[in-house]
Amino acid sequence: MQVKTDTKERFHAITLGGPSLTASMTDEMSEYLLPFLQNDVKNVVLILDEISEIDEDAARTLVEIQQQYYENGASFVICCVKKEVEDYLDKLELLELMNVTPTESEAWDIVQMEEIERELLGDDDSL
Repeated sequence: MQVKTDTKERFHAITLGGPSLTASMTDEMSEYLLPFLQNDVKNVVLILDEISEIDEDAARTLVEIQQQYYENGASFVICCVKKEVEDYLDKLELLELMNVTPTESEAWDIVQMEEIERELLGDDDSL
């Protein structure tokens, strides 16, 4: 699995190399993506613009990884999904479970909004 990581102030932009994500890559995806939860900057924007094919196991793994991020107070946003991949995820009824945006810029916006929301909710808890 080819991966390119670009660390920003509030998130890591991670591009997965294509052309496909398969079941044989699920362990490797988890081993690569989950350790970011231990960093000071925990949020991840996953860029899938090079992926034109994904199998069901890999898609379900992405949903599980995203869930772990949200359970740990971090954002996990997927962006730049090709139409054929998006259609397949929708067919599996997984697309509605994923935080997906059309562009990387929109993914950044979601991360920032979720950070603000977590800060505000955290302040409410201390009252």
